[in-house]
Amino acid sequence: MGANAGQFKTRNLPETAVVGVQGVKEEPHLARGDAPFEPGPPLPSGLPAVTLKRMADDKDQRYDPAAIEPKWQARWAADPHLYAADPPASGKPKYYLLEMLPYPSGQLHMGHVRNYAIGDALARHMWMRGYNVLHPMGWDAFGLPAENAALKNNTPPRQWTLGNIAAMKRQMLRLGLGYDWATEITTCLPEYYRWNQWFFLRMLEKDLAYRKQSKVNWCPDCATVLANEQVIDGCCWRHEETRVEQRDLEQWFLRTTAYAQELLDGLDKLDGWPEKVRTMQRNWIGRSQGAEVDFRFERSMHDLLVEQSGEAKPAASQTHQIIRVFTTRIDTIFGATSVQLAPEHPMVGTLASADHGLRVQVDELIAEQKKARASGDLTAIDKHGVPTGHFAVNPFNNELLPIWIANYVLMDYGTGAIMSVPAHDERDFEFAKKYALPIRRVIAPADPNAEEPELPFTSEDGVLVNSGEYSGLRCAEAQKRLQEVAASGAFGEAKITYRLKDWGVSRQRYWGTPIPMIHCDRDGLVPVPDDQLPVVLPENIEITQQGGSPLGRVPEFVHVKCPKCGEPARRETDTMDTFVDSSWYFYRYTDAQNDHAPFDSAKAQHWFPIDQYIGGVEHAILHLIYSRFWTKVMRDLDLVANDEPARRLFTQGMVIKDGAKMSKSKGNVVSPDDMVARYGADATRMYALFAAPPDRDLDWQEDGVAGVSRFLGRVYRLVTKYSCVAKSNAPAARETQASPTTATLLRKLHQTIARITLDFEGRWHFNTCVAAIMELVNELQAADAELASGEVPAPVVAELLRTLVLLLAPFAPYLAAELWEDLGGEGAILRAPWPKSDPGLAKEEEVEIPVQINGKLVTVVRVAAGADSKSIEAAALTDRKVQLRVAGKTVAKVIVVPGRAISLVVK
Repeated sequence: MGANAGQFKTRNLPETAVVGVQGVKEEPHLARGDAPFEPGPPLPSGLPAVTLKRMADDKDQRYDPAAIEPKWQARWAADPHLYAADPPASGKPKYYLLEMLPYPSGQLHMGHVRNYAIGDALARHMWMRGYNVLHPMGWDAFGLPAENAALKNNTPPRQWTLGNIAAMKRQMLRLGLGYDWATEITTCLPEYYRWNQWFFLRMLEKDLAYRKQSKVNWCPDCATVLANEQVIDGCCWRHEETRVEQRDLEQWFLRTTAYAQELLDGLDKLDGWPEKVRTMQRNWIGRSQGAEVDFRFERSMHDLLVEQSGEAKPAASQTHQIIRVFTTRIDTIFGATSVQLAPEHPMVGTLASADHGLRVQVDELIAEQKKARASGDLTAIDKHGVPTGHFAVNPFNNELLPIWIANYVLMDYGTGAIMSVPAHDERDFEFAKKYALPIRRVIAPADPNAEEPELPFTSEDGVLVNSGEYSGLRCAEAQKRLQEVAASGAFGEAKITYRLKDWGVSRQRYWGTPIPMIHCDRDGLVPVPDDQLPVVLPENIEITQQGGSPLGRVPEFVHVKCPKCGEPARRETDTMDTFVDSSWYFYRYTDAQNDHAPFDSAKAQHWFPIDQYIGGVEHAILHLIYSRFWTKVMRDLDLVANDEPARRLFTQGMVIKDGAKMSKSKGNVVSPDDMVARYGADATRMYALFAAPPDRDLDWQEDGVAGVSRFLGRVYRLVTKYSCVAKSNAPAARETQASPTTATLLRKLHQTIARITLDFEGRWHFNTCVAAIMELVNELQAADAELASGEVPAPVVAELLRTLVLLLAPFAPYLAAELWEDLGGEGAILRAPWPKSDPGLAKEEEVEIPVQINGKLVTVVRVAAGADSKSIEAAALTDRKVQLRVAGKTVAKVIVVPGRAISLVVK
């Protein structure tokens, strides 16, 4: 970024300013967003009188976004085809660009604006590059906040939601965001959620949807079930301070685990996704390869003595009971010195039900786990355990191992039971040391001459010792052999487990897609026939957070005839998780008006995969895993041909204000409406792109918006001042001998084209794009005298100004459209060709070479571009600052990197 460019971000309003519109300080003589007028040189006398008059008039013009922007907003709204994609037959290369659809919470804030400004800048650039761009927008309209608003404001969720959508859409239109509204979708409308129900029935047919009694996550504040992915550090994803409880309920699930391995393997192909997101998904899927082994439960000696005395009979639930453990290191099974259970393991519940003291201790372990989850680092938990007094039998050597309950063993990993091998596992080692449990080495280094390693020794590159007949085997071979023995003896098997669990989609709330199932006393669970879809949500019902789903209190909804036997039956009253809505919405954009199918497969095949998807990294686990799963299901239903929904993913940084992420819940939001009223939409969205790289967090500063507005005022005055020259002189072939000023301006222009084009094609550092435009404007204003005098030929002036406006178009579309028209540009600037850089013109005639002496920068010398090492050395040694530093000394060594730097070693 150039030194001058940076000033536009931080420049404060002058002390002499007065209070103007909505409390904004303005110069007394300025329109909004403008900067003090600085008179240029006298107008040249050699130009035609008409041109002189126009240039004199233009000197007094002021940039007024309040007049310019509504004018173009009205024009764009009158052209329904402006942002529409062309039919596939157009022959243009397709580009499907998508920002994640918003939840209509009421109003946009600057965090939203940043996300949409990034996508809109890219869309406009791709349109100008000649691509057939699909750039849609819709609304993720079901969800809990609508019900909470209904409780708080006595407003029906549908009315509240649709009112918010209308308000947010007005904001988007005012910001000038280029969406094809003909493809708009709203997920709370029956024409959309009908297809949620249709997909559910197809999954039911494929055994991918099922119902079972399950221990589920329950948020007391939401009064509903949460999927595992919606529990963040033990708390609700919406209510960050609310601890999630465990309840046993009949729930509907989607079998995401059927695609676990494919979801994992597919990440290797998503090289256009951030590595951070792929790592988060790998960890969440959590593949572990190992074995499951059955350890026989043995009651404590005390229980056996009591039984033998005839005072008690063995509990049926404890006779011949098996504890199945999962291990990734079956080769270490001879080193197991205890078996440990998760506090929520079913056997723990059985044992604790008969022992109040044990129940109290187990509850403490569960509380410790929840606290560790809340901290975000379960691995750092202070390990505690409780001995049960009972034993488990190692099936390989019949050794009795004490059974413990440990807080670092998780029920959602493997089977919720582990064999503890402290000599070869760090966590087990720490636990064994704390409770004085035996530690037995069973793996040694493969090299017999190696020193005995410190414990725990966790390497798999070793050999078994103290392991009976398996001693001497390498670890990998022992794992294979031991798995085979366990399988042949019917007490174990090779096993791959995943942390990923099936997706619980039942919600005990009103504002969601009704699950299309019917409960019949005669025929059980019966799906609603396709020709009876959609099952429509009833309106104007009483919403409370008591007694389960509000739908259960609507008799006309609940009571229905069974479609199979015709007898009285009951509708399912749970609704679907709202992440169902967002798992496939981007396919609907390709055929939004289809009332016969979710979408036309041929249309989807043309547009998919999405070329660029943009959204927050907070969706890495929830939405992005679910949408990948849904795509694979649709592929297997022969609806789509692609395996993944999006080829490239970009996760933008957050907007930070007062040290926290900008959000309604934190009360620190900044309304774009206020910024647009004060500075204009162009300045508002351009600041969101300029203040920080898009992938970094942006620290909100309103002064930065004001600075961008002042810069746009400079652009407006510069272009309008010389628009008469550019308008009457189209770019033409250049003279072979250009003046130094002309050559400098053209060089800067074509360097700027190359720089911005490269940023759009690669790293998306739009902040440096805006800075490059600022630097170009600085160069043009510095050459004002040469421009006005005619030293710079009129065709070159036309090229400079037209190209400047084209480069500005993705970032400030309103101003670019106004200036494009003023310059006599033909048609919408959106469809004007993106400028191409001429490498010959962009090439520097001279380059700056840093000079170091003994590792310290001393000066910079200018040499001809492409100068050889000898020329660079000569320039450095004749530089006055260098001569002063080496006077009386010997230059012992000269190191030249041509075109980059020169280093002198002086003694």
